[in-house]
Amino acid sequence: MKFPVLDLHCDTALAMLSFNRQPGSQLRSNKLHIDLERASTLDGYCQCFACFTTPQMLQWYHKPPVEIFEREMAVIMNEVERNCDKIAFAYNASDIRQNQEKGLMSAFLTLEGTAGFGFDPELLGDMHQAGFRITSLGWNEKNDLTGSHQTGGGLTDQGRVYVREAQRLGMIVDVSHISDEAFWDIMDITEAPVIATHSNSRAVFGESRNLTDDMFREIMKTGGVAGLNLYTGFIGEHADVDKACDHIFHFLELDPDGTHIALGGDLDGCESLPEGIDGIQDYPRIVRRLLERGLDEKTVYNIFWNNALGVIEKCCM
Repeated sequence: MKFPVLDLHCDTALAMLSFNRQPGSQLRSNKLHIDLERASTLDGYCQCFACFTTPQMLQWYHKPPVEIFEREMAVIMNEVERNCDKIAFAYNASDIRQNQEKGLMSAFLTLEGTAGFGFDPELLGDMHQAGFRITSLGWNEKNDLTGSHQTGGGLTDQGRVYVREAQRLGMIVDVSHISDEAFWDIMDITEAPVIATHSNSRAVFGESRNLTDDMFREIMKTGGVAGLNLYTGFIGEHADVDKACDHIFHFLELDPDGTHIALGGDLDGCESLPEGIDGIQDYPRIVRRLLERGLDEKTVYNIFWNNALGVIEKCCM
């Protein structure tokens, strides 16, 4: 049985920019975690490419978030166009399926943090028109919309407007990085599936970026998914493939059918990966270990592809 990969989060757009890690990185072949040559070894691939912004970018790069946001958008647009023989944009589940039938990988645009357009709900229509279909509200800072897992603090009134407008447009709301208070504030008002694109289980490893069992249950109730994050800092000490799989198996205790678990590797956005995982080409190692540990092929296929695709199908027209 073949196992395609639908990954809900990477930071490859930022990683390819000249002021970051590897100057001049290109999507077709590079030394980052993701490139198309390695991804083409998979049995199908859809990557959610985040355009990440935070007010802290002014301190890090001496450039305003809006400039970095525009450059991230441009690099992904240019790289997809340059590699149109291998990858194409997708804006809904039908596009992803059609690309797969054509032998193409899919690029799906997401927002991680909203500093790049001033946290402004009125600009969400422009973001949707530009192709973005998943949005978080912030990163590790407290901002005009929400508190973060590092700062605490719930949704602001503007944050509530943002959530409602995103869902009205058909954009999926992502709760990764926000505070516990803001998570529950979103759950009080959501009218659509909510996802955590790249968050693990706090019961397995007690990191504030991970989800409590109650949070995961609430995501399940909305019809959403949580994406397995491969950053060692969210997996636990001595992280390897088995330790990563432990998070999936814990979620399965809460979700025995395995229909609310997905992938969100945080590739090119994290400093270290589990032993045995060096990049996108190594997802099959997780497949093999899940099967060796007793999961059936249907459940693994759902985790790697169908579950996230199903949420996209419900939300993104």
